[in-house]
Amino acid sequence: MEDATLFIPGSLQNAAVFTIALAFAGYLITFLSNRMMARRADRLRLVNQRINDFYGPLYVATLAGNIAYKALLAKQGKTHCHPIRDEDLGEWVLWMKTIFMPLNDIREKIIIQNAHLIVEEEMPQCLLDFVTHVVGYKALLQKWGEGDYTERRSMIGWPPEFDLYVEQSYRALKAKQTRLLHNSLWRLWRRISNPSK
Repeated sequence: MEDATLFIPGSLQNAAVFTIALAFAGYLITFLSNRMMARRADRLRLVNQRINDFYGPLYVATLAGNIAYKALLAKQGKTHCHPIRDEDLGEWVLWMKTIFMPLNDIREKIIIQNAHLIVEEEMPQCLLDFVTHVVGYKALLQKWGEGDYTERRSMIGWPPEFDLYVEQSYRALKAKQTRLLHNSLWRLWRRISNPSK
């Protein structure tokens, strides 16, 4: 019997150590899980802010500008706006003042006021080029307001990579947002439940 009584306290001791180890492991897992979830929530918050305050509005305004530009060209029966012929000048000035410049002003304001939300570490050159393009048109519109139509386009041309940059950045952020919203277990469930997608 003495051996049995010695055995019981040892097993209680082992159970106590095991319980403490299990509690510590549970705490550690909870701590690490909460930390990962907080980091993920922070990343999602930044992605959402970039989409809502910068790339989303910039993308929509850019699409609207492109649609309007193509509509004007179709109306004039042209594939490019230059040269702006004398017979097209009145229509060009009207569209610049009422459609293109308001959209340009929106995009310029987004870029200037929310530059801190750009994805890159440095300001992309196409965004700087776009802002200077708009500034060039502001000077040109001032001349038009004074009746001087000798110049018909901004001296600073449209940055050709601007549209592509805006679209690619917007789409990349939307994909990142989707990944952050839906964890790997959700994606696995979607694959299993919808194998065709």
